[in-house]
Amino acid sequence: MIKRLDDMFEVLKKHENKRLVAAFANDSHTVGAVSQAVDMGIVSATLVGDRDVIASVCKSGGIDISKFEIVHEPDEMKAARKAVAIINEGKGNLLMKGLVSTDKYMRAILNKENGLMNQGAVLSHVTVMENSNYHKLLIIGDVAIIPAPEIKEKIAITNYLISVAHSLGIEKPKVALIAATEQVSMKMQACVDAAIISKMADRGQIKGAFVDGPLALDVAIDKESAEIKKLKSDVAGDADCLVFPNIESGNVFYKANTKLAKGEQGAIVVGARVPAVLSSRGDSIKTKLYSIALAALSAK
Repeated sequence: MIKRLDDMFEVLKKHENKRLVAAFANDSHTVGAVSQAVDMGIVSATLVGDRDVIASVCKSGGIDISKFEIVHEPDEMKAARKAVAIINEGKGNLLMKGLVSTDKYMRAILNKENGLMNQGAVLSHVTVMENSNYHKLLIIGDVAIIPAPEIKEKIAITNYLISVAHSLGIEKPKVALIAATEQVSMKMQACVDAAIISKMADRGQIKGAFVDGPLALDVAIDKESAEIKKLKSDVAGDADCLVFPNIESGNVFYKANTKLAKGEQGAIVVGARVPAVLSSRGDSIKTKLYSIALAALSAK
């Protein structure tokens, strides 16, 4: 079982190498992160973008361009579509955003005719966090894509977190469905949805995990709080996964972890045929490497 984010690197060195395809890799941030990932043996890589610009970036960064396969496409939108096409041709296992804008990147993924979505699939965002104040990794969602998930989306998010937990070697993860209280309040939709999903898991409709909710955040991650409230649960006080009721609560938790608690994290977009890295220029090289590693571990 992977207990720290750095453990992913060692595990991947023992796995069959996966191929990353970077969409519009015309910037030093993308090329630098992918170069390190290749050097570490995490992935092999195809860079789609302007060949001359990529060559210039490699030269200025002292990077050997021969470690990459380069696909020349100087147009931003066409580069994103080409990266997706390479995946659909079976020549890549994971996708990464380069200098292409997020909306164009997502449009290429979501394109009904040539994108990466199967019919009925739900696109979501999964973050794996390492916080020195918690005794293991936390897998959370959705903090970035689905603003107000209805119960269908919450079920999908739950299954995505379970799948990522399995890829990290957690045989039967403990999933907490977060609300403002662990009591089932009919006036709070988060409580009602959590109770339904929890019962679905009890009946075997959601598999491969212990699932409980509603759970307030304190009882989900703090054993003492759960004991004080006399809560009997397979999940309480020891959660591996947190399903947030909406994007506001999830995003605030995510940013509090990274900015106030100085936690490390890696994140991927899931629900498409392959995992996708959606990093920003503000992300550190380490965060990008963790995200690439997480995508490689999650890729089929």
